[in-house]
Amino acid sequence: MALYEHIFLARQDVSAQQVEELTNALTEVLVQGGGKVTKNEYWGLKSLSYRIKKNRKAHYSLLNIDAPSAAVTEMERQMRINEDILRFMTVRVDELEEGPSAMMQKRDRDDRDGERGGRPDRGGDRFGGERRPRRF
Repeated sequence: MALYEHIFLARQDVSAQQVEELTNALTEVLVQGGGKVTKNEYWGLKSLSYRIKKNRKAHYSLLNIDAPSAAVTEMERQMRINEDILRFMTVRVDELEEGPSAMMQKRDRDDRDGERGGRPDRGGDRFGGERRPRRF
């Protein structure tokens, strides 16, 4: 069987619970076709670079799939019919990525930045001197 990475965007109007149900339905289609989903990641509600079908945000989800091409084709057909799915992309890969994806690693890194704290306030201007009131 072939290995695939599949990402889809769901409308901002649906809830995270509905996106999970949608993912389960797609997984069931793959299982019926003789495949399996090895990893399922929900990336959350994110802003889009441009509007898609009048939506400015979308729910992002990633599926790592080990399935025959016929099962993937059927899953994509089901996605085209569904009005809640804005876009999807399936890419065939040589091997599936182990552990969290780059998007999930980024979220972990963002959480750590908050623990370390930011740059301390230096109290001066950007050249290290003191701020003086401007005279006009």
